[in-house]
Amino acid sequence: MQRLEFYSVEELGGIVRRAASILGIPAEEEGASHIAQRARGTPRIANRLLRRVRDYAEVRATGRITADVAQAALDLLEVDREGFDQLDRRMLLTIIQKFGGGPVGIESLAAAIGEERGTLEDVIEPFLIQQGFLMRTARGRVATRPAYLHFGLEAPPADPTAQALPLFRD
Repeated sequence: MQRLEFYSVEELGGIVRRAASILGIPAEEEGASHIAQRARGTPRIANRLLRRVRDYAEVRATGRITADVAQAALDLLEVDREGFDQLDRRMLLTIIQKFGGGPVGIESLAAAIGEERGTLEDVIEPFLIQQGFLMRTARGRVATRPAYLHFGLEAPPADPTAQALPLFRD
């Protein structure tokens, strides 16, 4: 059985630089690194982001992919520093805000955000789980402490017994 592993930022940086040279667009090391960081560990996504950053660089900048150009283009595309896009953020925020952080079943989650179950399971979840922002449990999906912190929200106590009702009153 083969396992698919996500690529490292360094590996993706090399892929981005090579693709940029094939496309004939100058890309500085830092600019390629910004793209690689937000590519979710996947060369296909890195190449897609590169083409979008290239378009931005040609229309709104000097035609060169620098750190600032890559940063501005990726911000415009609403791809954050963790590589989250709108769907990632919507999924995590729905778990946190509508389902109290979870656990929530995949069918309920898919219905709440208006997305197909297969898309959530096959496209969104693997990256979020691997990065430590989501846990898949027997009872459903649960947002982790890093997910709360990513959105600047207060995370629930780490100790589940901290919220338990006391057995005896003082």
